[in-house]
Amino acid sequence: MKVFRGLPNAQARAPCALTIGNFDGVHIGHQALLARVRGAATELGIEAAVMTFEPHPREFFAQRAGDLSKAPQRIANLRDKLQSLDDAGIDRVVVEHFSAQFAALTPQEFTEKVLVDGLHVKWLMVGDDFCYGARRAGDVAMLQEAGRKYGFHVETLPTVMNGSTRISSSAVRLALAAGDFPLATQLLGHPYAISGHVIHGQKLGRTLGFPTLNLRVAHRPALSGVFIVQVHGLAPLPLPAVASLGVRPTVDDSGRVLLEVHLFDFAQSCYGKLVRVEFLEKLRDEEKYDDLPTLTAAIERDSNQARAYFEQRSGAITATDRI
Repeated sequence: MKVFRGLPNAQARAPCALTIGNFDGVHIGHQALLARVRGAATELGIEAAVMTFEPHPREFFAQRAGDLSKAPQRIANLRDKLQSLDDAGIDRVVVEHFSAQFAALTPQEFTEKVLVDGLHVKWLMVGDDFCYGARRAGDVAMLQEAGRKYGFHVETLPTVMNGSTRISSSAVRLALAAGDFPLATQLLGHPYAISGHVIHGQKLGRTLGFPTLNLRVAHRPALSGVFIVQVHGLAPLPLPAVASLGVRPTVDDSGRVLLEVHLFDFAQSCYGKLVRVEFLEKLRDEEKYDDLPTLTAAIERDSNQARAYFEQRSGAITATDRI
């Protein structure tokens, strides 16, 4: 899969079947849309393409307004989003920097400069509530009219439902915030996980007797707290662990979000390695403690709960194998 930061240059442009969106989480609704794009591209003999944005447009407008509480919490980092798009069979992804200049494009300018000249779109799929251009002035009807003028076909995908619930990134965020990982898995089509390279931390966990591997989280995540997790990428099988995702209020007042993972009975160096942390169950919310001994006692309780979870699960699997 080719990834472009901004529109491809003239030599790299190619006719494509395109869809546009933030694709945060790439849930099963997104996957249905991407499958249709992939199918159309195959039928037409052109590439399947996605245009997505960084930062999220709502995040951009929240920053400009000085109120980050209006920015959506992120389900997935850019690496995980791109991996999901690759898994869906997309050939090329344009990660467009969402800026004041881009936000000011009129629907006409967006059509001509981005879709026609910049991406050579021949077939386009959007959601039935798609809006585009400055102040969201363009809608699906306007886009279909532009398609007739410039020679590209426009299709819409009806809302994908999970029972009576509309499948959306907002629904996934609510499930993650509530620690409802079975529902999140149902909406995403796979277990929820965060990937990243292991970085150096303050080494405080090691001092407390609970060494951790640390992953930087660049944006406000859709969940926080203490979790039972398993870590992929360090051994042939996933490794059991307990993790804290948040701002570490007891030991850090910077507000920086960090994912700290304590692996059980594992002592190898992991710095620089790419790992995937899969979330299994929420234990509790993040708390601020008065001192390090109180924090250490809480970590020990969390670790014991997580160990008991894995022991119980291992016992259940063994019992199933005997049946």
